[in-house]
Amino acid sequence: MKRSFLLVFLIIAGMASAQTYTPTAANLKARKEFQDMKFGMFIHWGIASVLGDDMWAMEEKKIHKQDYMRLIRVFDPKDFNAEQWVSTAKKAGAKYIVFITKHHDGFANWDTKYSDWKITNTAFKKDALKLLAAECKKQGMKLGLYYSTLDWNREDYPRETGRTGQNTGRTGKGDPKSYLQYVRNQLTELLTNYGEITCIWFDGHWDQTNPEGAADRTARIDWEYDSIYGLIHKLQPACMVGNNHHLSPITGEDFQMFEQDLPGNNTSGLNFQSASALPLESCITLNDSWGFRINDRHYKSTKEAIHLLTNAAGRSSNLLLNVGPMANGLIPPESVNIMDSIGQWMKLYGKTIYGTRGGPMAPRSWGVTTQDDKHVYLHLYKAPSETVRIDGTYSNIRFGNLENKKALVVTTTPTAVELNLADVPIEGPETILVLDKK
Repeated sequence: MKRSFLLVFLIIAGMASAQTYTPTAANLKARKEFQDMKFGMFIHWGIASVLGDDMWAMEEKKIHKQDYMRLIRVFDPKDFNAEQWVSTAKKAGAKYIVFITKHHDGFANWDTKYSDWKITNTAFKKDALKLLAAECKKQGMKLGLYYSTLDWNREDYPRETGRTGQNTGRTGKGDPKSYLQYVRNQLTELLTNYGEITCIWFDGHWDQTNPEGAADRTARIDWEYDSIYGLIHKLQPACMVGNNHHLSPITGEDFQMFEQDLPGNNTSGLNFQSASALPLESCITLNDSWGFRINDRHYKSTKEAIHLLTNAAGRSSNLLLNVGPMANGLIPPESVNIMDSIGQWMKLYGKTIYGTRGGPMAPRSWGVTTQDDKHVYLHLYKAPSETVRIDGTYSNIRFGNLENKKALVVTTTPTAVELNLADVPIEGPETILVLDKK
């Protein structure tokens, strides 16, 4: 009886100590603003760029920690230009930036006092995050921060139970309590010293689980998310928390992301989870790499990038499109050119993206719909062979970007319109049809 009573007591105590999360009014407002922004630029950059072999080089090349840390004497991004980064995002029409503060190699892109493995101990000596935050404020760009909960460098990270980082030559015994206090310390710095932060973008949880798609993806350590998420919301109540754990959102998270996929798709093999009611974001690379890889020339075309953007919007999702600056600190010109081209299109048709949600028609292979309070926008990637039915009643239907105004064959019902678009020409990346709501 005593043992049973003790067990019940512990269960009740555990339930009582579990965090119940109620977003603040400021946080809910930030979520709506996030959904309205629709387009952001991801920046994967750090000491790994010296190797010109993406952010995973330490793991993929099985580089020992002692050898990898020699890069601190080589990394000197003397051409780092925060103005170029923010201007590239702004010209593309992006409304926010998410910047890598610490990737899986543990290297800090800011002047943390909790580690010597940081950018201010390189020949560059400057705090890259401080420079970027100041430029974002100057240009009116929202700033989010990526932070890896996985760390291939620290001895107290519980590598014994991890899926990666087994070839870095570490000999220390993992100490989750010590490591997670380090995480809290660094997050406190990030949310105290760099102004308003729109989101904390976590990555690395999956290192402590079975692979994506497994029946059991329970974490092998306690990540103490109640404490960590609570700290973030205490320091900046409007700051949104997202975690790239490739699972359904858990308590305390404010948005859900999908890696290298649109919500509902799983071409990457990482996204078995369904889209939730939280704000959504698709993070996708501009070529095949997250960081700078010197021989990766598989860049998406402007058309492909715009289709990603409209496909995301048609699923009520943001698109976070990634660039990987070079070791000198500059974004490669190929990436800049594509982002500029997206921006030219967004100047003309951004109103069909910004502030919208998914429209009344589910996404098709030939197009998607977006909508705001007054309009439904049909984005056509190719002419559909079937009759298109769009629910709702409309006072006017017109093309948004066709000079040769083609007569529309429209059948109106009390609850929808049916459109014959088989012969509609596709102008540019897509042809846009505008339906004015009654």
